[in-house]
Order: sequence, then structure tokens, then C-alpha cells
Amino acid sequence: RRLDGSAPDPADVALFLLSGGTTGTPKLIGRTHDDYLCNARLSAEACGFGPDTVYLAVLPVGHNFPLACPGVLGTLHAGGRVVLARSAEPRAAFRWIREQGVTVTAAVPAVAQRWMAAIERGEADRADLATLRTVQVGGAPLGPELARRIGPGLDCRLQQVFGMAEGLLCYTRDDDPDELVVTTQGRPLSAWDEVRVVGADGAAVPDGRAGELWVRGPYTIRGYHRAPEHNRRAFTPEGWYRTGDVVSRLPSGHLVVQGRIKDLINRGGEKVNAKEVENLVDSLPQVHQAAVIGVPDPELGERVCLCVSLNPGAALTLGEIRTLFRDRRVARYKTPERLELFPALPLTPVGKTDKKALREQVAVRDVQSASSGT
Repeated sequence: RRLDGSAPDPADVALFLLSGGTTGTPKLIGRTHDDYLCNARLSAEACGFGPDTVYLAVLPVGHNFPLACPGVLGTLHAGGRVVLARSAEPRAAFRWIREQGVTVTAAVPAVAQRWMAAIERGEADRADLATLRTVQVGGAPLGPELARRIGPGLDCRLQQVFGMAEGLLCYTRDDDPDELVVTTQGRPLSAWDEVRVVGADGAAVPDGRAGELWVRGPYTIRGYHRAPEHNRRAFTPEGWYRTGDVVSRLPSGHLVVQGRIKDLINRGGEKVNAKEVENLVDSLPQVHQAAVIGVPDPELGERVCLCVSLNPGAALTLGEIRTLFRDRRVARYKTPERLELFPALPLTPVGKTDKKALREQVAVRDVQSASSGT
């Protein structure tokens, strides 16, 4: 209830979420009682949640994905049971799944990779996952190479989830063909969600062609909290939210996420999609996790830098990367020109690769290299 004892208006703000904040100061996202209930309820229905659902939250529940997609709130609304874990560490998470009879959980790609690696190395037991029916993967784009491994690797069904704290949610569905489940990030949750994929001029592009995703709908915000200047850039006069995500849309309505507008590397005027390069590198058995960033270059503006953490005992050279791209007939300007190896890539609190921190670490290496004269 309100401080004066009166009942809240359904259109009142129920809670604030934070925008991703990977390229600037995070913005406050005011979610109302009615739009957030719509978010959680429709998500639970689309995902088949019910009284028999046991949901394990291994991601920080202050984030939209584990909170209401369907997450904790969607599970409770459907009459299911929620298990809150302290950590996504494989042995601890697997123990909770076994002891609590968990049927569904949500992970970012890095967590799913860590779980599969623990099974492959004998550090965790796949038998602990006997009750697990579904692993939802979202929070960051999931490449098809990794997507194909998750279902067999964790002995359950993969469901891809794509969305944003600002609103629009997409899910792959139970009746989707396997190929759509591993190659797309699902289709919009609600029949009332409106989606446009546009070019640089704001005009719609044909299905199959990449463009920026614009959305509006019953649970998508109309503006950030007390941010009028930013809202003028982020929303059109007609109420479309410019997401900054680069996607293509299939005739079925499924979206394929190709990255962020700000995750394009400008190499001498040629735009390199970081996610496209990362997906190719993920196909190498040596690679545990890959991220592509642009590094400053006096001639081209930016060059393509590949940052990688390797599987135990593995080795990788830039020459092997170049061979892979040549064999796949990838345009030369997209081929990484620099390789940086890390014991582990830095992650945000929710488990996404923290490219801002990664750029800072690479910059520190450059300074150290210059000071040592190497």
C-alpha cells in the first residue's frame, strides 16, 4: 500500500530496474504493477510454468531475467516453488537441483558453458540433473555452436530467451523445430508486442536483413525515469523504443540477435559485427569463451582484437584463427588481427562478458608493453 494507506494504482511504479549500463551510466527503468504482472504472467504461460514447477535462481534476482522472465515472480504466480542459490558454481548448483527436484533454471551462456565443462572434466555429475527439464539461456546472445551443445550436454531442453529490462521478451517455444531453438532467440511473448527492424534511415528492412530493433507494447516502457534528454534519443515521437540491438527477423517472427549497434567495430569504414566473429571462434574446441573488441589504431581507427579464455591444457595462435577464417571464406577485414589470452574473461554481476572491463585490461597491457619497449 501507499504511505498514506491507500491502495496503489496499477499504473504506479512497482519497482525500478537498471539498464545494462555497459556503455554509459545506467538508467532507471520504472516498471508498473500492471506491466510487470503482465511480464511475469504471460512469461509463465508461454513457458508452461505451473504448480509442479521448481525454479532454481542461480543468477542475481535483482535482474529482470531471473526475477520475472518468468523467474521468481512468474513461478510464484503459477503456484510453483522457488529455490534461491548462493552461487552458480557447478557442484553447488547441481546439488540444489538434485536435492530440491529442480525442473527449470535460467543461465547466461557463460554459466551454461561452465556447467558443461564441469561435467566433461568429471568435476560435476550429470546424474544430479535427472529432474531438470529446461535450461533457459539468455542475458547475452547465444551462438548456434554453443546452443547445439547445451541440450545434450545438460541432458535437458534448451529454451532461448531474449529481452530487455525495458520490456520486450522473446522465447523459443516447446513446439519450435530444433533448428529454430538453436539458431534464433525466439519470438515475441505477446500478440500485442509490436516489432520493427529498421535501417540507419529508420525505414523497415525486409525479413532476413539485419537492422536495429524498435519495439513497443503492453509491457514496454514509454520512457526512462527522470531522463528527458536521453528519452528524446531512445524513443521516437510515435512511442517506439530504439533498443540498440541489431537483429534480423524470420518470416515466422523469430528474431536472430546479431549484436549491439555499439558493438560494431569500425575498421577503416568497414563495420565488423563482434558477435559474428565470436560465433566463428566458438567453434574451436580449444576455446572456452571468446569476446571481440575494437582497439584503437592510428590508420584505420580500430582493429579487431580477439580476447579468449581457453579450455584446460589448450593452446591457440593467431595463425590458427586466420586459418579458420580463411577456410570459412570470411571477408579478410573481419579476421582478428590481434589475439589476447586471459585465464578468464571479466564478467558483469549477471554473468555477461564485461567488454568495458576487457577494453581497460587490454589498454593496460598496451601501456605495460610500451613501457617495457616490447
